Parts: sequence; C-alpha cells; structure tokens
Amino acid sequence: MRVFVTGATGFIGSAIVQELIGAGHEVLGLARSDAAAQSLVAAGARVHRGQLDDLDSLKRGAADSEGVIHTAFIHDFSNISASGVTDRIAIEAMGEVLAGSNRPFVVTSGLAGGRVGTEDELPQEGSGPSHRLASDRATLALASRGVRVSLLRLPPSVHGDGDHAFVPALIGIARAKGVSAYPGEGRTAWSAVHRLDAAHLYRLALEKGQPGAVYHGIADEGVPTRELAEVIGRRLKVPVVSKSLEDAAGHFGWLAPFFTRDMSASSTRTRARLGWQPQRPGLLADLEHGHYFDT
Repeated sequence: MRVFVTGATGFIGSAIVQELIGAGHEVLGLARSDAAAQSLVAAGARVHRGQLDDLDSLKRGAADSEGVIHTAFIHDFSNISASGVTDRIAIEAMGEVLAGSNRPFVVTSGLAGGRVGTEDELPQEGSGPSHRLASDRATLALASRGVRVSLLRLPPSVHGDGDHAFVPALIGIARAKGVSAYPGEGRTAWSAVHRLDAAHLYRLALEKGQPGAVYHGIADEGVPTRELAEVIGRRLKVPVVSKSLEDAAGHFGWLAPFFTRDMSASSTRTRARLGWQPQRPGLLADLEHGHYFDT
C-alpha cells in the first residue's frame, strides 16, 4: 500500500515510516525542509514537500496515496488552541479528498484526561485540554462520508530514544529546581507507550481498522506520578517532594495542567480488536535504562 504520512520525520512519525517500510508498504512522507526530505530519502521513503497549513499540498499527498496516517501537529503550548484549529482544518482537507474512497485514514489524537478511560468513551467539553476535541469530531464524522477513518489516541508519554516531550520536560524541571516533585499524594497516573509499540499499532490500524473506530495506544495503563518522580529523583540524586495543587502551577509551569491530571486509560479493546501486544519496555523501565539522563 502507498501510504501518505504527515509528521513523517518526527519522533513518532519516523518510527511509523520504518514500521511501514519493514512491512512492505511504500511511504510518501510530508517534508517541510531540505533536512526532512534528506531524512526521508535515507529511510527509504518518497518525499512530498509541504507543511501542515499548506492545504493544497496535503490534498495532493492524500490523492496520491492508498492510505493516510496523520501524526503532524504544531506543539505550540503558548497558543495551543490555534494549533488545534490548524489540525482540524488539515484533517478536513485530507478527508475531502478521501471521501467515498473507503481508503484508510488514521488520525492521531491524545488523552485529554477526565472521562476517556476506554476507547468507547468520547471526551466532553471541560473534561480536560480541549484543543483536540474539534479535530476528533471532524475525524469521526468522515466515517459517514465513505472514509475508513480511525482515531488513534496516544498517552501523555510516548517514550524511547529521542523523546523530547513531557518526561524530558519533567527531568529538566527537576534539574533546574533541584527537586523532583509530584502533585499532592502522587496518586494521579500517566498512561504511556514506547514509540516502537505505537508505530506497530498505527500499521495495524491502517491495515485492519474499522470506520469510525477509536483505538488507544496504551501499554502502561497508569504510572503513578509519585513513582515517576522517584525514578527521576534517584537518577538525578535530588530530593523527591510533594507539591500542593496550589503550588504545582508555579513549579511545573506549562506542564502543570497535564501532570496534575489523572491520565490513566485502558487499551483492552484495542488489543482485542487489532491483536496489538506491546513488546517494548514500560515507561519506568525505560527511564531506568538511563538514556533520558545522558545529557
């Protein structure tokens, strides 16, 4: 299958490209720079120049494919609502091209916290960060337009070599402030998945996903925030302390809305429906391997 992948050179997207090529698929990767294009060529993929807000480019990429995997997202936490709007418009543009084709379209989403513990629960307004809600609704609506669309929710931590997201941010905060902190009693939990296990799930969703299905890329259903802070504290040799919810915003900054919210979730139905079985180390084991603390 010829697969158009957005975000193809990112932390998750690059793993998906390798997973797809290894399974015999042809990859057409979106590249917004010469460096990204060179990376795709080196990986064995074809290059499609463009970017997330270039709708004509996205439409051409979708039209030139037999399936689409959408992982690109502008992670600008200073204006995350605008990023969500850009994402929704991009999904709608590619969905317009795919309408009536029954081609697979796998769209990335995230766990917003609140009542989204299982695949069949949909987030509601006010249940957590809302920048993905409109995109989720636009995605699922495409199932009624003849697109074999599925929504793949990722946990707050997609970990592995090259991770530059939430867990490295926590480590950076602990280094800068000399303590590794957790909110309250540390009972809130984060779900997690290794990037290579996530990449495998994307391929299964592409190949076997059902129209309008929601899948969860969850290996660790819930890692308590206190345990996460304890590993970071031990590796950095700094004290591990509790921060009240009132103090958490000042301590964790932009990360506070995520780290203070319970974001545990299940992937039981995803595993049963797609036959997915994570094989890589869990989040705490990955932290213990030490590559997160090499710099």
